[in-house]
Amino acid sequence: MTVARVNGVAINHLVLDDEGVGGVADRRETLVMVHGLATNLAFWYLQHAPAFSRQFRVVLYDLRGHGRSEMPASGYRPATLAQDLAALLDHLGVGRCHMLAHSFGGVVAMNLAAQQPDRVQSLVLCDTHIAAVRHVETPQEWAYGREMQPILDRHGLELDTRDPYFGYRLLTRVARMTTEGFSVPAELRELVSPLMGRQGQRTAAQWLQLMQTTTAEAEMMGDDGLALETLRRFGFPILAMYGDHSQARLTGAELLDVWPHAEFRRVRDAGHFFPVSRPDEVISGCRRFWRGEFSAQPAQRAGEPSRRHFRSDRIFEEQGSWFFTSRELGRVGPFATADAARDSLDRFMATRLVA
Repeated sequence: MTVARVNGVAINHLVLDDEGVGGVADRRETLVMVHGLATNLAFWYLQHAPAFSRQFRVVLYDLRGHGRSEMPASGYRPATLAQDLAALLDHLGVGRCHMLAHSFGGVVAMNLAAQQPDRVQSLVLCDTHIAAVRHVETPQEWAYGREMQPILDRHGLELDTRDPYFGYRLLTRVARMTTEGFSVPAELRELVSPLMGRQGQRTAAQWLQLMQTTTAEAEMMGDDGLALETLRRFGFPILAMYGDHSQARLTGAELLDVWPHAEFRRVRDAGHFFPVSRPDEVISGCRRFWRGEFSAQPAQRAGEPSRRHFRSDRIFEEQGSWFFTSRELGRVGPFATADAARDSLDRFMATRLVA
């Protein structure tokens, strides 16, 4: 890892080049991976970056105030963080690039795209929430939040899942619990998974320092600069993935009409940090997107109404087991392997065709 001073701040970063790919690593396209709040470049490094480095030159970095990057007193507005990223890419000699971002990292990536649209070849968003949607009145209330509220109340966390910035406040509350040695309720662990790993204590302490000693909280919870009209101008390929149980899914529902050319995928029964809990689905989804498989699929299945919607694969993995779904049978499984699930689905479809 290397530290570069760009845009007035020291940014920690790492470049992965697989020299074994035809000996032309320097001519491969670049993939930039942007983590979200309260995490660092390790979010992508352990599981995703090695897989993607076989195809791309991969750039990982720590947002200012995170990981090993500098934590200045101010400069945390998404537009400024996007300028950090642009300056880092200039430093590395990266022109156009593909981008993969989680949560708040997607806000940074989209700000870069708004500032320099020609720089982005494609964009994959994983559970990114934007300010333009946080306060929109919508009939699609966050249903999972209603289920979670009694858990928060029972543990005395005094948080309201209807708060548009609930996720930020939950991170701060759990970070405080972690540094003070309190046990985190098992029901909340996936929602705050960066604070639960081997580096959880250190990550929690750094997050609290960021919230208490800088202007980050006010700047990150303000206007993120992403008006819907700005987003409509994005013409590059986009894949948007959202977890079923995530508050950010409300953003995804609004973006369906903003990006008619984008592919929207749901991650079944997953929370906000599904890239950590379900990495294989993210890796597979990204590869299929970059190969153009989604754009080759029909916009609607036979019999479906003509409208934008989230799509999902019929065959999926959950907690080490495989399942498939059909309209007639619902969820079927578990199966030991994906091939076993696929064979069972094929047999079912064959019987339907005969019928």
